[in-house]
Amino acid sequence: MFFPGDAASRRKVALGGRSSKEQDRQKLLEQTRLEREQRQRRRLCNHSAIVIQKFFRGRRAVAAERLALRHKFCATFGELGQKADKSVFKIQCSYLPQLLYFFSLNNSNDFWCLVGACNLLLRSLSETDNAVSLFTDGEYTAERAIIEHRVKRLARLCLLAINQHRDTFESKFVVPASLLRTGNGTEVLLDTIFLLTRDNLLWSRATLDYLLHKDLLFILRGLLLTLKAADATTLPREMPRLENILFSLALRDVQRPLDRKDPQSKFAFSAQILSIPLLWQRSPTFKQVAVSQGLWAQFIHMIAENYSEFLNTLPPASAPSFPSKICLLGNILEASGSALSQSDVTVQLVTDFANVARYLMEELPPYYFKSAENVTDEDGMEIDESALSMVPEPVLEQQLRYASHPDFLRNLVRVTFSQGNLLRNVQNASNSEPPSETEVAVISATCAFLYASFVVLPRSVVLTNLAYSAQLVPQLWHYIRRCHLSGRWPAMAVVWRTGPDGSTGAELLGALLPLAAFCPVYSYMLTTTDNEEFYEQQRPLKLDDAVQLVLILKEAIWQLRWILAPKLSAVGTTMQNMDTQVKHMSSQGVRQFVSDASSRLLAELHDRNSRRQFTSPETFHAREAIDESFFSQAEGENSRARELLRQAPYLIPFSSRVRVYTSQVSSARQSNSSPHPFSRSRITIRRDRIVEDAFAQLNALQEEFLRGTIRVSFVNELGVEEAGVDGGGIFKDFMENITKAAFDIQYGLFKETADHLLYPNPASHMVHDDHLSYFEFLGKVLGKAMFEGILVDIPFAPFFLSKLRKKHNYLHDLPSLDPELYRSLLFIKHYEGDISELGLYFVINDNEYGEQIEVELLPGGKDMPVNNTNVIRYIHLVANYRLNSQIRQQSSYFLHGFQQLIKPEWIDMFNEHELQVLISGSHEGMDVNDLRTNVHYAGGYHEHHPVIEMFWEVLKTLDSNLQQKFLKFVTGCSRGPLLGFKYLEPQFCIQRAAPEDAPDEALDRLPTSATCMNLLKLPPYKSKEAIREKLLYSITAGAGFDLS
Repeated sequence: MFFPGDAASRRKVALGGRSSKEQDRQKLLEQTRLEREQRQRRRLCNHSAIVIQKFFRGRRAVAAERLALRHKFCATFGELGQKADKSVFKIQCSYLPQLLYFFSLNNSNDFWCLVGACNLLLRSLSETDNAVSLFTDGEYTAERAIIEHRVKRLARLCLLAINQHRDTFESKFVVPASLLRTGNGTEVLLDTIFLLTRDNLLWSRATLDYLLHKDLLFILRGLLLTLKAADATTLPREMPRLENILFSLALRDVQRPLDRKDPQSKFAFSAQILSIPLLWQRSPTFKQVAVSQGLWAQFIHMIAENYSEFLNTLPPASAPSFPSKICLLGNILEASGSALSQSDVTVQLVTDFANVARYLMEELPPYYFKSAENVTDEDGMEIDESALSMVPEPVLEQQLRYASHPDFLRNLVRVTFSQGNLLRNVQNASNSEPPSETEVAVISATCAFLYASFVVLPRSVVLTNLAYSAQLVPQLWHYIRRCHLSGRWPAMAVVWRTGPDGSTGAELLGALLPLAAFCPVYSYMLTTTDNEEFYEQQRPLKLDDAVQLVLILKEAIWQLRWILAPKLSAVGTTMQNMDTQVKHMSSQGVRQFVSDASSRLLAELHDRNSRRQFTSPETFHAREAIDESFFSQAEGENSRARELLRQAPYLIPFSSRVRVYTSQVSSARQSNSSPHPFSRSRITIRRDRIVEDAFAQLNALQEEFLRGTIRVSFVNELGVEEAGVDGGGIFKDFMENITKAAFDIQYGLFKETADHLLYPNPASHMVHDDHLSYFEFLGKVLGKAMFEGILVDIPFAPFFLSKLRKKHNYLHDLPSLDPELYRSLLFIKHYEGDISELGLYFVINDNEYGEQIEVELLPGGKDMPVNNTNVIRYIHLVANYRLNSQIRQQSSYFLHGFQQLIKPEWIDMFNEHELQVLISGSHEGMDVNDLRTNVHYAGGYHEHHPVIEMFWEVLKTLDSNLQQKFLKFVTGCSRGPLLGFKYLEPQFCIQRAAPEDAPDEALDRLPTSATCMNLLKLPPYKSKEAIREKLLYSITAGAGFDLS
C-alpha cells in the first residue's frame, strides 16, 4: 500500500512500551504519596510545637513558682535561712520541702541557703543523741517514708553542689559574715553527707544506696581528680572529710553481701576509686586506715576472686598518660607495700596481692620502663616503636617501682615463707616433708609475680633487692630442695593470659615457677660472690646444696630442651605472630624463660667447678647425652642435639663436644674440595724475623685465603732457604714458632700473670705504634692454628679467654690476673670498721714502664671518697677496670681477627678452661701407649719387630719434654690431637730406612721424618743405646728441616 501523504492520519505509538494514560497514573500516585508525607510532617511539626510549648509553659510556671517560693522562703527564714532553728526539720514544717523544691545549682544564693541548712542540721545533730527526734515527734516507722525521702534529697543536693563547685574545691569560698558555720561551704556539705550516712542512723543504708545509685562514686572520683597529688598535704581540712566518706563507703562495700549478679554494682567502689591516679598521694589517711582496719585485704581478695569481671568495670582513663589499669596497679603496689609491713599481715593477703598484681603487670607493655634512647632490649631484640611511645609519667613510674623497692620485696619474701612448717625446714635442711597447700599457693603466686617483675620492671634493680635485701635465695632454695627430696613437685594452678598453648600442666608449672624466680637471682649473686664466700664460707648455698642444685637444673634443662622440645617448637610456631607481651606472659614464655635462666646458672656453676671442683665433672652430664646416637644427631645442623649443645653444652661430656667441634672445623676445611676451592698462598719467612715477615705477608690476606692452604718456605739465619717441601709439616712448624715468638712477653704485646698466663698488655701502644693491627693479626694466627687442628703451647689467662666468647669478667675472675689485688679487695669488702678511714677514692693508678697515670673509675671519682655505702660498687669497678676496661681495645681487635677463621658457635659450647685445652691440648703429656696403638708400620717393620720393641721402650724412658720434642720432630707439633692419636691425620707411621742386613756404615745415619705425612724413617739399629743416642740427637739438634 502506498503512502497517501497525510501524516495526521497515522496512529501515534509510544515507543516506551506504556501508554500515556498509564504514565499519567504513576505520576498521580507519586504526587499523592508526596502530599501525604507532607501532611504527616506538618502534623508532626504541629504536635512537636505543642509539646515544646507545653514543656516551656510548664518550666516557666515551675520557675515562677520556684521564684515565688524562694521569696516566701526568704521572707520566712531569712535571705540565707539564718532565721531558722532546729524545729524547721520537723515533717510538718515547710523549710526543707521549700528548699529542696526551689534549689538551683546555678544560683549562688541557693548554694549558700543549702550550706546554711546543712550547717543548722549539723549543729542540731550535735546537740541531740536522738537524730529521729529532730525530724518527728511521733513514731519513726509512721513517718519513715517522708523522712527518708527528705534526707536522700538533701544528701543528693549536697553531692551535686559539691560537684558543681569542684573547680574551686581547692580554694575557700567567700562566705557572708552573717552565716554561722564551722567551715567553708564544701566542708559543711561534705560533713553533712558523712553524718547522714553514718551507720548508727536508721536511714543511713537507704541513703547510701540512693547516693550510690545516683553516681556518688563517679562524683567522688571527679572530686579526687581535681586535687593535685603534690598538694594533698596542703589540704588538711578538706581531705579528712573526703576520706571519712571514702572509708564509710569502703566499709559498706566490703560488708555488704557479694551475691549481686551485676558486676557494676559489685565492684563499683573498687573500680571507680582504686583506679584514681596516685590515689594515696591524694588521700594518704584513707590508705592508712584501710590497711590497718583490714579493708585492704578484703578488697584485694574480692578482686582476686573475680578479676575478669572486675577488669570490665574499670572506668575510662582520666588522661591518656594515666591508663586506668596501670593506675590501679600503682595504687595496689603502694598500698600493699604498707600492708606487707604490718605485723599481722596474712599469707592469704600475699597470695591475693601477688595474683592481682601479676594480672595487671601482664597488661603493661613489655618495654614500659625503657627510655626512648634504648633501641634494643637486654637480649638484643628490636623494640617496637609503638612501645617506645608509651613512656610512663614520672610520678606514675615512681609508684610502679614500688614493686622493686627493697623494703617491699623483703616484706613480700618474709611473709611468703613465714609458714611455721617452712621455717622449721630452713633450720632442718634434711627434712623432706612435702609443702602444704597453703605454702604452695602463696609460693606459686609470689614466684609468678616475681617472674612478671623480671619481664616488666628494670631487671637489675629487682635482682639486686631480691638477692641482698630480701634474701630470697636461701629461703626459696629450701622449698625447692624439699620438693626435690620428696620426689614430687606440687601442682601450681596459675592462670596466664590467653594464648594458644595449653599444654603446660599444673605439675610441670609447679617445678618451673620456683626455678623462674630462683635461677636469675642466684645467677646474679654468683657474679658478685667471691671465691672465699662460695668455697670457704659457702654462701649463699652450701656446697652440698650446690651439687643438689646441679642435679635439679640438669633434669629441668633436659626435660625442657630435649623431652619437651618438639612440643615447644610446635607451640612456638603458633606463637610467632603473637604480641611480645603475650609471649612472655604465658606458660610457653615461662618455659622458655626457665630454660634460658637455668642454662645460664648451670654454666656459671660449671665454670666455678672448672676452676676448683666442688663435685665431679660427671655430675653435670645428662645420662642420655653420652651414647653414640646423641653424637650422631649432634652432627646435624638443625637437630635437637645441636640446639642442646648451643643452649646447654655442659650436659654433654667434654670429649663429645670436642668431637662435634672437630667435626665442624673439619667440614669447613673440606670445603676446599668444592667447585670453588680456597686459593693457595705461599710465603717466605726468615726465622730471625718471623713475626714481622708473617705480619707483612699474612695480615693483608682476605678471609678465603686465610682459610685456604698456606705453604711456607723458611730462610735460616745465614740467608739460605731451608731444604724440604711443605706438605703441611713445615706450616705446622711455622705455626709453633710464630706463636712462641709473637706471644712472648719480650715482644711487648702480651704480659703474663703471676702464674705465667698471658693476657694483652694494656700499655701495648707504648711498645708498638700499630699495636691494634698486630692484635688483629695474632687473632688470625690463633684462629688459623685452631682451624687447622694445630695445638700451640700458649697458656692464656682465663679472663682473656672469656673475651673470645664475648663474656664479661667479674670479681671472682680477678685471681687469674692479680691475686694480691683480689685479696686486698676482699679485705675491703669484709672490713668491719669505717671504710672512709682507709682514705680510698674512686680512682686507680696505672704504672706502665715507669709512667704513672691516675684513672677515674667514675666521673669526678678523684673527689669521691669510698665509704661503707658505696664500697661494693668501688670493688666491682676496680675489678671491671682491670679485667675488662683496660684491655677492651686489644681484646676487640684480637677477637675480630680470630673470628675470621673460627665461628663463635664453634667455641661457645666450651668454657675458658676447656677452650685452653682446645688451643694447647692436655697438660698430661704424650700418651705413648695411645700412640703405639694407633701406628702404622712400613718397609718391613711390624708390631713385634725387635727394632720396634726397642724403640717403644726407649720412647717410654724419655721425660715429657723430650717426648714433646719427639712429637714435634715427627708431626711438626709438640702436642697430640685432642681426642688422642686415633684422630691424627694422616696416621703416624714408622718406616724402615735401611735393609735389615745393611752394613754398620749405613746404620750410622740419623732418624729422619716427613712431618707432612707424620712419618718417622727409622734405620734398623742393633741396640737400644744406639736408638736412644741417634733419636735424641735428631730431636734436639734444632736443625729445622735440613735433616729431612
